[in-house]
Amino acid sequence: MTETNRIEYKRELSDGLEKEVIAFLNYREGGIIYIGIDKEGNTYGLADADGDQLKIKDRLKNNIRPSALGLFDIVSEERDGKNILKVIVASGPEKPYHLKKYGMSEKGCFIRLGSAAEPMPQKMIDELFAKRTRNSISKIKAGRQDLSFSQLKIYYEESGHTLGKAFAKNLELLTENGAFNYAGYLLADKNNTSIKVAKYSGKTRTDLIESNEYGHECLVKATKQVIDKIAVENRTNTKITAKERQQASLWNPIALREAIINAFVHNDYTNEITPKFEIFADRIEITSAGGLPEGLSKQEFFEGFSVPRNKELMRIFKDLELVEQLGSGIPRILEHYGKESFGFSDNFLRMTFNAKETAVEEGGQIGGQIGGLMGGQKGGVIGGVIGGVIDATEALTKRQKEVLKLIAANPSITYNEIAEALGINESAVGKHITAIKNKGFLTRQGDTRGYWEINLDKN
Repeated sequence: MTETNRIEYKRELSDGLEKEVIAFLNYREGGIIYIGIDKEGNTYGLADADGDQLKIKDRLKNNIRPSALGLFDIVSEERDGKNILKVIVASGPEKPYHLKKYGMSEKGCFIRLGSAAEPMPQKMIDELFAKRTRNSISKIKAGRQDLSFSQLKIYYEESGHTLGKAFAKNLELLTENGAFNYAGYLLADKNNTSIKVAKYSGKTRTDLIESNEYGHECLVKATKQVIDKIAVENRTNTKITAKERQQASLWNPIALREAIINAFVHNDYTNEITPKFEIFADRIEITSAGGLPEGLSKQEFFEGFSVPRNKELMRIFKDLELVEQLGSGIPRILEHYGKESFGFSDNFLRMTFNAKETAVEEGGQIGGQIGGLMGGQKGGVIGGVIGGVIDATEALTKRQKEVLKLIAANPSITYNEIAEALGINESAVGKHITAIKNKGFLTRQGDTRGYWEINLDKN
């Protein structure tokens, strides 16, 4: 592999990293920087990848302006048996990005030209600054300033993080004048943001049978509530044949979760329009305000190029492991649904997922219900007891409890199966399992063909 307009190699962490990141932030498509690989594509690896990862995050946070938080990911990977780092950089919405030390000058601004980062001409700097987006949720002052963030703090604690006294500034929930911005308003305990989930009996909007309203509180909580509600609606249909019993959800759960989160994170809130979720007899429609981000083509959108509309929300959703990494959502959806599932207009983006057609053979439904009842009564009691003990365990985070419950239900479950069930990546699953093991609640019996053993007496 060679360097391209979107790929940069660095043998080691060097002083020029910020320059390369800025060039990608100012570039229409963003880019990726691999650290631990030389210019010829040879893998050298890093002696202290974890330490370098922390250094990179700190440098990019402190040395680049406007803030690049929420616009980059640092992923640890293994290549040729060696540890490397992959820095994913999105195209930024507040160009021109520059080195804090030199400001918006030719010495501080850079642009990607071919496979190199070059100084940005002053004329381009002036033109980009003139186009800089002013109407963003970070720059809009919240209509009310008596905001509290208890829910957000709880979510961070459950993810293993602690929000200090300066969290509002660190999470960019303040305007330049120190007032709460609209991002802060959306994440506050109380607001007037209404999120609706509608259900219709047929294929049109003429017969509304159920309308649920969420929101009026922290957007993270509203997101989780919508995910849970639609997961219930994504019921499993059963098809029984002469040879086997097949089960399938109405919609792919991974793609569905990605679509819901995408709608929340990338929605244009500047006109106080919220995402909309509609369930029909034959499909689900998820609509978010705002078309494609400026400068992003449909092809680039489908290829996973990321231009976060709300980088503050993106950063927080990543912190809470609701978002895996930049640009991963749309490709994950496309693994299960075609490009025709996406509808674009100047002001909206709509994702439409058709329901799977299922059939149940005569007599099979009754037999399944009886079998499920008999097995469910016994299994439900056992599962309820175990789940109750896990829920009462204060030493585990909410996510760790979810992982442990899945293992309790299936001691032979794989990392991939846990990842799919929770909508997170396998590396995150590995971190949670390691933490659970270190706390003494979980041990592994055997290798690849072994199983997990839960130690609930540690509670």
